[in-house]
Amino acid sequence: MLKSIFDKLLALFLIILFSPIYIVVSILILLKMGRPILFRQKRPGYKEKIFGIYKFRTMTNDKDEDGNLLPDEKRLVGIGKFIRSTSLDELPQLFNVIKGEMSFVGPRPLLIEYLDLYNETQKRRHDVKPGITGWAQVNGRNAISWEQKFDYDVWYVENQSFALDMKILWMTFLKVVKRSDISSSSSVTMEKFTGSK
Repeated sequence: MLKSIFDKLLALFLIILFSPIYIVVSILILLKMGRPILFRQKRPGYKEKIFGIYKFRTMTNDKDEDGNLLPDEKRLVGIGKFIRSTSLDELPQLFNVIKGEMSFVGPRPLLIEYLDLYNETQKRRHDVKPGITGWAQVNGRNAISWEQKFDYDVWYVENQSFALDMKILWMTFLKVVKRSDISSSSSVTMEKFTGSK
């Protein structure tokens, strides 16, 4: 309960504080990539309840001659790459926090299609609200394997505390400043999870 109140108050404060950044980023996306400005996608949250996560759009809608979207690395260019590398694309998730769908700290909300691929231990990542940042994000983010990421998520579920959350928020700030672990070793984003062996 206290964590939820803290989350919402901090989110409201940051939305007001960062309002000029919201405006500037929105204008840049509109000018460079057009509409839509926001990217919204359904994700599973607490107890696997589905919600719509908000992000600033970072990829173009460029397609090949057959009408298929180009690979991520060809659509993540220019302003989109800058927004992703500085983690500005995550700012709209403050509204998810206000709505009570997310927390500042917790396992990242992933794709719905992964739900049937988790083993029983990995499913425990949904025993808490998903977060804008988390223990996995400050310990490698997209540069570590899915199994390592889920191990960190479950560890957080079992060891969560206010002090740990403050530590993760501080480590996240340092990661953002250094722009580290944004991509995996072989992709501009993260390869899809196909299940653990």
